[in-house]
Amino acid sequence: MPIPEDVTGEEIDKDVRQELQSLPKTLAEDVAKNLVMVARLIDEDPEGAYGYSRVALRLASRVAAVREAAGFAAYANQKYSEALAEFRAARRMTGTVELWPLMADCERGLGRPEKALDMAGAPEAQKLDKAGQVEMRLVAAGARRDLGQLDAAIVTLQSSELASNSVQPWTARLRYAYADALLAAGRSGEAREWFAKAVEADRDGSTDASDRLAEMDGVEFVDALGEDEGDTVRADEEAEDVEDAEDAEDDKD
Repeated sequence: MPIPEDVTGEEIDKDVRQELQSLPKTLAEDVAKNLVMVARLIDEDPEGAYGYSRVALRLASRVAAVREAAGFAAYANQKYSEALAEFRAARRMTGTVELWPLMADCERGLGRPEKALDMAGAPEAQKLDKAGQVEMRLVAAGARRDLGQLDAAIVTLQSSELASNSVQPWTARLRYAYADALLAAGRSGEAREWFAKAVEADRDGSTDASDRLAEMDGVEFVDALGEDEGDTVRADEEAEDVEDAEDAEDDKD
């Protein structure tokens, strides 16, 4: 796959660059460039990111960072079985637990919420850092909802992180998930409150909390362009009606 000229491979994280030092220099550069493309495209063009990840995987499948990137790209394309296999491979290579929540979410994606819940209670989950623990809580709550256990999902999300007024990278998503679970359980008043709190914390637009809040408040968004076009059509129709009336009068004369 073509690599844009502005991509040098130097853009990758220094830890990943260090991993690639085990490869011949030219090969390491090629892999680095493909990894840069994965990171660049994964949000806006998941399919494109997946393509570059497969190239990197073909070039350097024994590098943990490559297997991890391939896992993220597969995950972004909802290829959960493939993503799980890549995350497992990366974990075997590194021995770290940071991918554990993603692996559990892949189990959810494969229709195995009970397995995800087992993973949430496993010793590996206790070794996660704060961000990882929040991710694991979100996955576990999702698994509860998959099983139709709405009240249990709500309880799962209740935590010191949810109650905290400080805004962390995970705050908006945690509040949003809590609001969504409350709404699903028919607790709309509380849900509205928590969607509003999610909006306050969502500084980078990682959720659609503002849209959900507006929807609950009955606010309708009107497409200004569509409205103008509608006015134009109506004006044209009125003009045609006037013209037809004038032609009818002329025929009478």
